[in-house]
Amino acid sequence: MTPQTARLLALAFDPEVQPADDAISQRVLDAALELAAASGLRHLTMDDVARRAGVGRMTVYRRFASRDALIDTLAVRECRRCLAEIASALDPGDPVAERLAALATATLRVIREHPLLERLARVEPEALLGELTRGDSAVFRLVRDFLIGQIIEGQSADELVEGDPAVLAEIGVRLGASFVLMPDSVLPLADEDASREAFRGLIAPLTR
Repeated sequence: MTPQTARLLALAFDPEVQPADDAISQRVLDAALELAAASGLRHLTMDDVARRAGVGRMTVYRRFASRDALIDTLAVRECRRCLAEIASALDPGDPVAERLAALATATLRVIREHPLLERLARVEPEALLGELTRGDSAVFRLVRDFLIGQIIEGQSADELVEGDPAVLAEIGVRLGASFVLMPDSVLPLADEDASREAFRGLIAPLTR
C-alpha cells in the first residue's frame, strides 16, 4: 500500500493528469467511493462497482480499463477535492498564525467528513502511520514542504519567531498526525470555531 500511496499522490499533483469528468464516469467513481468507504479499497471489485452504479460491467471497463485504473482516478479526484476544500478555508490576507490555525482546523474537518479518509483513520490507522513514517514518504514531504513555505513567509514578515523552518514544520506535521491517528482528545475538535481557537493557542508561542 505504501508505494501505491506515493504513486497516487504523484498522479494527484500532476497537472497533466485529467480525470474523466463525464456523468457516467462520475457515477462510477461515486459508487467506488461508497464501496471503498464501507469495506476498504482491498475489497473493491469492478463487478460490485458496476452494480452499485447501476451500469453494466462493460460500461465500467470502457471508462476504466482495470481496477487499478479506477482506483487511480478515484484517488486523483478525491485528493484534489480535499485540497481544494482545505485551500478555500485559507485567507491569504490573514496573518500567518491565523492561516496555520485555519489549515489545521480545515484539514481535520476534511479527514473527519471524508468517507474514505475517515475510514482509514478509524479502521486502518497503521496504513496512514506507515506512509508517514517511511523514509521517502511523499505525504510527509508534501505537507512538510508546504509548512516550511508558510513558516519562511511568516518569519520574513516578522510574524513568527526565528528558528529552523524545517524543524518547526516537522514538529507541526508530527503534531497534526497525532490528532488524526489519536482522535480522542480533551480539545474541542468537533467544534470548528473552538478547535481553531485551541490551535491558535498552540501556535501562539511561535508568534511575535
